[in-house]
Amino acid sequence: MGLCRRGLGRAGLKSLCGGGPSPRPLAIAAVAVALLGAGCSNDDGQPGPGPGAQESQTPAASDPTGFSSSERTEVAETLRAVQRGGPFPHDQDGETFFNREGLLPDRPAGHYREYTVETPGSPDRGARRLVIGADGATYFTRDHYDSFVRIDPADFP
Repeated sequence: MGLCRRGLGRAGLKSLCGGGPSPRPLAIAAVAVALLGAGCSNDDGQPGPGPGAQESQTPAASDPTGFSSSERTEVAETLRAVQRGGPFPHDQDGETFFNREGLLPDRPAGHYREYTVETPGSPDRGARRLVIGADGATYFTRDHYDSFVRIDPADFP
């Protein structure tokens, strides 16, 4: 009887106190199945995006690397400046990137350098950066170090 008086709610009391199973889990499961099934195939019966998902309309969707053509150009310009040794548009370009976020492989201090990838129309440096390791490993971030994608500079002629 002690369990039946612990504020489990009406459905929980019935289930624990011999009143039969609650219909809620079954109803929740039915709704979940209905939602998961809706919109999960295209008109041709092939798997497609789930409910609420939209296919991307961005230019990056056509590029398997996820870069728009303008973004590819801006990354390529920054890579060329790095290969030339400058000049760079911002004083911070070429400075040590300390990997405080811990998202890149752990390396000794001074291993990574950061460079601004210009963002047209931005009143400041913007959020886009290249981070390049002393070993040549090259990473790109669109969101000021919240995430990175490793890139091959040869893909950005």
